Order: sequence, then structure tokens, then C-alpha cells
Amino acid sequence: MQKIEIMLGNEAIARGAYEAGVKVSAAYPGTPSTEISENIVKYKEIYSEWSPNEKVTMEVAIGASISGVRALASMKHVGVNVAADPLFTISYAGVNGGLVLVAADDPGLYSSQNEQDTRMVARAAGVPVLEPSDSEEAKEFVKFAFDMSEKYDTPVIVRTTTRLSHSQGMVNLYDRIEVEDKTYVRNPAKNVMMPGNAKARHLVVEERTKQMIEEGCDFPINRIEFNDKNIGVITSGIPYQYVKEALPEASVLKLGMVNPLPRKLIEEFAASVENLYIVEELDPVIEEQVKSWGIKAIGKEILTVQGEYSANLLRKAIKKEEIVIKPVAQVPNRPPVLCPGCPHRSVFSVLKKLGVHAAGDIGCYTLGAVAPLNVVDTTVCMGASISTLHGMEKAKGKEYIKNWVAVIGDSTFLHTGINSLINMVYNKGTGTVMILDNSTTGMTGHQEHAATGKTLMGEETIAISIPDLCRSLGINNVIEVNAFDTKALEKVVKEEVEKDEISVIITKAPCVLLNKKLSKTQCNVVSIKCKKCGMCLKPGCPAITKKEDGVMIINDTMCNGCNLCFEQCKFGAIEQMER
Repeated sequence: MQKIEIMLGNEAIARGAYEAGVKVSAAYPGTPSTEISENIVKYKEIYSEWSPNEKVTMEVAIGASISGVRALASMKHVGVNVAADPLFTISYAGVNGGLVLVAADDPGLYSSQNEQDTRMVARAAGVPVLEPSDSEEAKEFVKFAFDMSEKYDTPVIVRTTTRLSHSQGMVNLYDRIEVEDKTYVRNPAKNVMMPGNAKARHLVVEERTKQMIEEGCDFPINRIEFNDKNIGVITSGIPYQYVKEALPEASVLKLGMVNPLPRKLIEEFAASVENLYIVEELDPVIEEQVKSWGIKAIGKEILTVQGEYSANLLRKAIKKEEIVIKPVAQVPNRPPVLCPGCPHRSVFSVLKKLGVHAAGDIGCYTLGAVAPLNVVDTTVCMGASISTLHGMEKAKGKEYIKNWVAVIGDSTFLHTGINSLINMVYNKGTGTVMILDNSTTGMTGHQEHAATGKTLMGEETIAISIPDLCRSLGINNVIEVNAFDTKALEKVVKEEVEKDEISVIITKAPCVLLNKKLSKTQCNVVSIKCKKCGMCLKPGCPAITKKEDGVMIINDTMCNGCNLCFEQCKFGAIEQMER
């Protein structure tokens, strides 16, 4: 029975997987893709999991596909890098049950370390890419992608962006299609990618690509909307919405499949308009191919390769309109900060006091790089903190890194940090690794992971012991300490950084947002005792501010009672009190 609901793009993708008859879904949380799995888990017909990283995510989905069922993998764009090894190879091998990867790109860098374009990865891998423009298309394109995957014997990428993932739209809901499992037939020539087999499969990839280029001209997801033929626009995804708003009179070729490109359809459209524009966010993936065919078009000459587009941007660039933007109120910059009561703040306060530098990683603790903490010196990618520290030690020697530590979270450690720690042990490294264990995947919204003891589906499971895991590698110095016990933590850090061997310090304290109950205590400033020294401001807790007269004040609605400010004050001006 058909119904209509308003859904986020990610929610619609989950619905599309359900309606398409998907039986297995795997993901690693990463903004802007996280909500896909958080919604898929609502459909009990689908087995869904948080995998420890995106490579494993892709391989789980591949295994399900080989066995004969429809499978979905979901991740953000930088996660595609982690999954690239199996992705590139399964492109050669092909599928049994339909296999779809949802890759969420992040134009504008809302929550990522780069603006890479998944279409570029897909072209290199020889994998087709579909790109929806709204929530309804997000659902329907996922269903189309599974049909396409099985028809052409290929994995298919559905590419989204932050704007689509987190925007809402009307979605038509239909019943689930129960797809019969494909029979598994042993076929090493197809599924075992040793060099001799892979050579033959590469030819298959090229042939199916030619087939999709030709047949894609008739795909319903690619359509021409003719209006004034003086201006023609080739576009896809969310930029289609901007084109329709800024250039309602233009003729538009809306591409639902952006790799490979339906060449004849594009050539026919280009020949029918006077002036052709190509509007695509990030890299000129469509533009470069179209121009290589000898088609005259305007694209990145007037449009940027950086960030998100907008209707106003197109009006200014294409229509040469003067866009008057009303000045916004002048407000102070508000950089992101760790939450009041965050255990990471306590750890960084100790490192700052000791003058220790931190090789950082991806997670909430990356905020240790900004004022007033200023402790994290490097952040590259998931798991890189430990490898970076190891590289420093091998380059400059043991003494150089005695005022450095690697800082990594519990979820990130299990993602790829464990591999880096193995490398340190194997290659006789030295250095201090700090695992900030807050019992969750914090930055993406508190998802479970392999050390929390609970699966995505809410089932109790074995909680991986991070201390035991480290000890199993042969590391003798594995110390657990309460993140808020600053005296003990200071002592441990001083001792461990001086050792000429590997040390792992695990700071234990759950994310303050995990406990929905308020702390029984909170802190308060005794005004007459305050010396206005500002020591309590050094950890950068947003609950503490300075009044006009210089006396500190604590916002009792924000204070989580971590007592870090209480420990900082040497004059007894901050007291602990019952909430």
C-alpha cells in the first residue's frame, strides 16, 4: 500500500534498501552517511551492522553478494579510500546478488578533512555512479542501482552529498520486494582475482562500460527538460535544484547516471542548444569528458571547484546578475569546542601543562588542536596518529619524541589504529600512545563499536578489551587511568614518555552525553574568593565565562560536574555543590 512521508535523504536511502529487498547492510559511521544505517536497523528484514572500518564494511557486503543476496555498504567519501582495495577488485569480479555502495561526499567540508569527489574514484575503478537530486530520487535510485547491479554484473555506487543526506523531501513508500536469492555457483575464474583471472575480467569491465554508455541513453534516470534552447545546462544531483531555481527558463539535461556518461544523449542535447553550461560541484568530471568529445561548453571557467553551489552563485556566474546579500549581524567567531564535562578536555589539560605535543587523529579529540588547549599538532586520517608518531621516532630518534604522544579514540583505534600499533611493535618502535576511551563513537553521534558490548541491532555481544588487545601484541606498559584523575594522569604521562619502549595509556571515562542523567554535583564560583587569575579558563570549558568585573561565573545549566575547574583553582574560589 502506497503512503507518502517526509524523509531525510539518508532515511530515504534506507527505505530504498528495504523496498529493494536488501538482506545485508554494513557500514562504518561517518558524517554525512551515518543516518543510513541508523534507519536501516529499523527494518528487521535486513541484517545490519557497524563494521570496524570501511574496508571490512565493503568486504561484508561483497560476501553477502557472492552468496546470492542483495547487499548494501554505506560510508562517507574518505571511507571510500579505506574501502578502495576491495572496491576496485570486486569491480573486476562482478556480483551475484546486487551490490550497492552508498558514498556520501562532503562539498563544503562540513565534517571532513578533504573535499574529494567519489566520481573520480569510481572512474578509476570502472564502477557506475548514480546521483539523486532529492529524497524521492534517493530511494528510487537505490532500487534502480540494485537492478542495474544484477543486470550488468557490477557493483554500483549511489553518490550523495551532505546537502542531500540531511535535507528532507516527500517520499512515496511502497511494499518491500522479496527478491529470490541467487544460486551460488563455484566459479574461480570470476571470483578468484589472481592475475590470470583478473586479466580476463578487466576485459569484461570494459565491455560492460561500453554497454552502459550506450544503453544509459535510455535510462529513465537520465532525462531532458527542454525549455528555452538558448541556454542548455547539463547537471546532476543537488546542483540540479540550484539550476531549476536560478535558471527556470533553461533547457536541462539531468543526468542520473554520472559514470559512465551516456555519450549519445549528451551529444544530442548539446547539438540542440545554443549555449551549453555544465554545472557540477567539486571536480569537472562531466565537463572534462564532454569537452574531450569536441563539444563546446562552459563550466569551471566561471564556476568554482571548491565547496557547495547555490542558486545565487549560478545567477551571478551565468546570468551575470548582481546579487545583493544583506549584511549579517557582526557576531564573534564561535569555533567548535569540546562539550562541558568532556573527558578529552581533562586529558589535554594535563598534556598542555606538561608541554607535550600530540599527534592527533579523527574524532572529537581533534578539537584539542584549537585554543585554548593547543595540544594536537597533526591530524591526517583515521589511525594516522600512531603511525605519524612512529615515523617521527624513526626520523629523529627516541629523544625527539619524549615530548610527544599519539592521541586516538577507542572507536578509531579499532578502525585502523590497531594496525599502526602492530607496526610500532613489529618495527621496534618506541613512543607513548594515548587511547582516549569514552565508550562510544562520539563525533558521529554515539554509535556502538566492537568494544562497547552491543551491536547496531541492539544485541549484547562480546566487548573487545582494548587493554588486553594491546597486551596481546607484547606491549608491557599498558596503563589504565581515570581521565578526570589529573594528578594520576600527570604522573603516568611523565613516567611513560621517558621510557625507551612502547607505552599505551588508556584514559577511561564515558562521553558525558552518554549518561542521560545529570551529575549529582556541579561547580559554583564563590565571588569574594575569586582572584580573577583565569586559571579556570585554561581548559576552555564553555560553561565558564568571565563577567565584566573579571570575576568568573559558571553556567549551572551547562556544568556537568567534572570538577576540572575545581582542580585548577588554587584559591578555593570554586566549590563543589549538590545539583
